[in-house]
Amino acid sequence: MDAEEVSRSWNGLRVCVAGLGVSGRAAARVLAGRGARVTVVDARDGEEQRGHAAELEERGVAVRLGDGESLPAGTELVVTSPGWRPDVPLLAAAAAAGIEIIGEVELAWRLRGPGAAPWLAVTGTDGKTTVVRMLACMLTAAGRKALAVGNVGTPVVEAVAGPGEQYDVLAVELSSYQLHWSGSLAPEAAAVLNVAPDHLDWHGSMDAYVGAKGKIYARCGVAVYNADDDTSAALAEGAERRAGFTLRVPRPGELGVVEDLLVDRAFTGDPANRAEELAALADVRPYAPHNVANALAAAALARAFGVPAEAVREGLRSFVPDPHRIQHVADVAGVAYVNDSKATQPHAAAASLAAYESVVWIAGGLLKGLDVDDLVRSCAGRLRGAVLMGRDRGRIAEALARHAPDVPVVDVPDTDTGAMDRVVSEASALARPGDTVLLAPVGASFDMFANYPARGDAFIAAVERLAGAAGRGDAPGDPR
Repeated sequence: MDAEEVSRSWNGLRVCVAGLGVSGRAAARVLAGRGARVTVVDARDGEEQRGHAAELEERGVAVRLGDGESLPAGTELVVTSPGWRPDVPLLAAAAAAGIEIIGEVELAWRLRGPGAAPWLAVTGTDGKTTVVRMLACMLTAAGRKALAVGNVGTPVVEAVAGPGEQYDVLAVELSSYQLHWSGSLAPEAAAVLNVAPDHLDWHGSMDAYVGAKGKIYARCGVAVYNADDDTSAALAEGAERRAGFTLRVPRPGELGVVEDLLVDRAFTGDPANRAEELAALADVRPYAPHNVANALAAAALARAFGVPAEAVREGLRSFVPDPHRIQHVADVAGVAYVNDSKATQPHAAAASLAAYESVVWIAGGLLKGLDVDDLVRSCAGRLRGAVLMGRDRGRIAEALARHAPDVPVVDVPDTDTGAMDRVVSEASALARPGDTVLLAPVGASFDMFANYPARGDAFIAAVERLAGAAGRGDAPGDPR
């Protein structure tokens, strides 16, 4: 289909866009620009929503605020924001009426014109953002005009069909929600980094969650899988071409680690399958086992796209980690303070805890129904102590009592603005030189904070105040 045919196929189509968030607004703008008759619906009706509505209405988009349940009359297609569950009334009504429902990512794929940039797609329970950003750095180092898009920031539909520069390749982060609403994506290479229980309240079951993740492989050119994760490996089994990554010495067809090097035995073109050096472990920042796995996944996707080994190394060296992901904040009195506020479920927290030998663990928040027993059992030997906060801290305390009964636990019930200072002070009292005080909450932040960055920022500020007091020689005082 040429560019004119792509544009003509949307002209006059009556589309309902569900949700006035970032991806919904981007979809509405692009569709209106293609001549579609667009109505955006959102249950919210605040000042922010009215401002967004005014901007869209100037582009000819109809906006209905305060009613996110009723399907607009005459709708021929629904484009839903990823957070909308399939059982909400509007989507249920569309499904019952036989109206197709897609997401913004699927819309972007269908809007691609001739010569469109290929996609290198990434999903997984943890590590998606880090991998697409590492991948974008590797692609850029190889001289390709690349952009990280999707769940990571820029909506995919905007990168594909909106105004602005054209790209050689897109590194696309995809959540399980986005994949649920996608049916025809065919990325040049795709990776499932890992799979652990998460978002089960949205998907309804672990099988449904795993199935959504696996859709990324349905039409991909090369399936990149985690050879150390049984579910990722199983999902890739049916792929015609696949490549694994592992923290072990790699077998033929894999990328992995040999001594202090990241090496490739999948994309070398060597008939003897001899390993090609890509980078050193020292090039991975911040260093942690799960971040080495992230680097290997990004390297596998880059190599599938023809990126040379030297660009993989250069990309890793130029990569700047996002905040709130195993972020070293300060050393105070011989104790390291690390912010991993992004570790919002057990799989992520386990990876974070595994990176340090002796930890005072700061944990708590909203567990979203997830079990923490396996996590606590696996990390018990590393714990110097634990400081618990947030609504579900009692469940973590119970798991600690079962599996780490000798570990001292401090309960901080406070929820006011000074709560994090008390948490950090309690952690400081438990720590000894050489320990790491680690914020790896294992729960969502919404019981006390606007989001996980706000929680991480509160931790950073509290640590900086502690460091300032230590520098002045002030006693921290008894927080109880």
